[in-house]
Amino acid sequence: MKVSKKTEERIVSAVPKFQKVLGIAKARDLNESDTVSVITDILAEVFGYEKYLEITSELAIRGTFCDLAVKIGDKIQFLIECKAIGTELKDAHLRQAVGYGSNKGIQWIILTNGADWQIYRIRFEQPIAWDLVVRFDISTGSVKDEKFREALYLVTKEGVEKSAREGVYERIQCVNRFVIGALLLSEPVISTVRRELKKLADGIRTEEAEIVALIREGVLKRDILEGEESANAFAKVAKLYKTAPAPKKQPSPAKAAPEAGEAPAPAASLSDALLAESEAAPASADAQ
Repeated sequence: MKVSKKTEERIVSAVPKFQKVLGIAKARDLNESDTVSVITDILAEVFGYEKYLEITSELAIRGTFCDLAVKIGDKIQFLIECKAIGTELKDAHLRQAVGYGSNKGIQWIILTNGADWQIYRIRFEQPIAWDLVVRFDISTGSVKDEKFREALYLVTKEGVEKSAREGVYERIQCVNRFVIGALLLSEPVISTVRRELKKLADGIRTEEAEIVALIREGVLKRDILEGEESANAFAKVAKLYKTAPAPKKQPSPAKAAPEAGEAPAPAASLSDALLAESEAAPASADAQ
């Protein structure tokens, strides 16, 4: 995954700052409202979104407002469910976020407490389903770790504009145990196994049905062959061998429309205030 130098430099510069901020926030056990303010700062300074133009808390869903949403132009790119820094993220929180996303028709959701970031893609099926695409912890990740930087890149404005998250999601959909199981039972693979068995013992005769039965009953686990994910995998493989269409080019997201007038001058952020207070405390103690 190619991360631009500008984006990488911003990540490498901003993440250590917010690791300090998150440490202070956790020590003070910030409430959810203040944690949302820190998350907003992270979205702006780490992930590169315009704080006053592309990050909003004004998206109404079922008569209430979601914690945060990120938009580029007129399109919502992420719906974000935020919890207090000291809250352990649980399935109930995820279901709440999925409920908001599915109700609004927003495919990408983030569940976070400021430190732990979980990025999901909703599948609008019956019933609604979702897949974890990436998870990282900003408070403990190392900017020297390429995998960590690549995980962060999926959430950045630049990554969204270049469809990086879609690329990773497609890989997850293709490289998993269900698809591998379906490939093992595909006609080309069965034919190859049958041919190789003939080489093991001259004159040995096996039927494809016999090999399929052996793989199904003795090689693959039952859960790989059952359920909706298995059915989707077999459909994907069947389509592959029936026809191989050229990959569709992902449309480029709409560029942000210029706003009338200038953005308001940024006020001192809560994150900067926490850092300033933390740095001032030892000086005050020394003076006494």
